[in-house]
Amino acid sequence: MSADLISNSQALAVDGSGLDRLKYQAGQANTPQTIREAAKQFEALFMRELMKSMRETTMSSGMFDSPMGDMGTSMLDEQYALQMSGMPGGMSELIAKQLMRQLKMDDASPSASSGPVSGASGSDAASTAQAAALATQSTAAVLPADAAEAESLVPATRIPAAARDFVQQHAELAKQVEHSSGLPASYLLGQAGHETGWGRREIRMADGSNSYNLFGIKAGAGWKGKVAEITTTEYVDGAAHKVTAKFRAYDSYADSYRDFARMIGNSPRYADARDQALQASTADGSESVQNWTQGLQDAGYATDPQYAEKLTRAINTTLLLQRRM
Repeated sequence: MSADLISNSQALAVDGSGLDRLKYQAGQANTPQTIREAAKQFEALFMRELMKSMRETTMSSGMFDSPMGDMGTSMLDEQYALQMSGMPGGMSELIAKQLMRQLKMDDASPSASSGPVSGASGSDAASTAQAAALATQSTAAVLPADAAEAESLVPATRIPAAARDFVQQHAELAKQVEHSSGLPASYLLGQAGHETGWGRREIRMADGSNSYNLFGIKAGAGWKGKVAEITTTEYVDGAAHKVTAKFRAYDSYADSYRDFARMIGNSPRYADARDQALQASTADGSESVQNWTQGLQDAGYATDPQYAEKLTRAINTTLLLQRRM
């Protein structure tokens, strides 16, 4: 691999201009090295989005929250993403092989060690340039909408262990509620995972016992059951504020799932979101998830302005895991 390509790879964590240089090189040379590097850049971007999603679905203690701390965490995640990308058998290898098959390019061809190829067809050069440009697009826009295709690109080892354990633990309960309510189990699992940081940040009672509240449902004036009072984050005009709020408490996880399904099913406030969920089996998967999550946000389920985006990522993670179970 050329020094320029190595430089591009190492610069990803701190400088996005490396992607622009990669696109330029792709337009000049139709080589397997360039395609592999473009695939690695894409995998690094995907891993960064995955880590960002996990950070967002994990409740913070608030002790070290600050703009500088967030920036440091983001930079560290970018470096982790770079180090994890390009490993044998990973997403980048699969993408590179697929692109080289489309270009009818042999991985061991002479162009693999040569400079720019004179006489390369314009269509091949353009295809290579597009492969590099792929890495600069939003991950959400370029990932396969079909869960089966996405599954083939994401190694099982790249899915966080906490998410795998959570989905395995709650799969049967979610399926039972799906049968009784019509709400897809993947939506229930993804939302419960997002609200609890995949089970690592569940709401606790004053004595430290579990409230079994998986969906962050607050205890309003009409709630007659047990209550857990905690400090949480609410957004007012887009700004985060720490507040003390009362949440419903249950005797079991099953009660939490049933209460959530009952609330969604009975409240006119969530009628649009509910309709989207009930149509999920016949509509396009990715679009249905987004309609469901956006419907919840529009109905005021949460005050976080990015709630729909975060919840969509959590549900998509659940869909991948369900296909492997």
